[in-house]
Amino acid sequence: MLRYLLLSAFIVFGIAIVVAGWMNRDLIRIKIASVYAKVSPKPVPTNPAESVTPAPLRGDAPWALSALPECLVQLSETSGPPAFVMSHLPAGAVQIAPPATLHYADCTISLAGDEAYVVRGPDRLRIPPKVWLYRSATSLAMVRRDARGTELRVYQPAPTP
Repeated sequence: MLRYLLLSAFIVFGIAIVVAGWMNRDLIRIKIASVYAKVSPKPVPTNPAESVTPAPLRGDAPWALSALPECLVQLSETSGPPAFVMSHLPAGAVQIAPPATLHYADCTISLAGDEAYVVRGPDRLRIPPKVWLYRSATSLAMVRRDARGTELRVYQPAPTP
């Protein structure tokens, strides 16, 4: 009997707490007010980022044509044994015999021997040997062979704005 009396008291007490909280809900509401926090001023940069000219790129870059999306957009990349790679050349692609100079947007690609040079503004990049370029009606393909194997990258000229 004592057990039921204690259980009833807990239930009544719990209901009383819930009712009291409901009746006084405006008094127990948490209110957060905005506060002003002083922050020390930051120094103004002497050279804003807009006035900084990036340093020109120079060096060996087997990926040079892939890094210039304003000139050429990479469509695919294939690597493996030479016969497998050559089977993925675009249909109708014809090898460009060196010396040759190609222009795509503001990029100039010069093929000299078994290496190529890419010039865009102040940037000067060299695609190291052994590299061959192939041109089809809609694309430019680059085959490059080094100690790691043979690689084919196919590009299309970037759309003009």
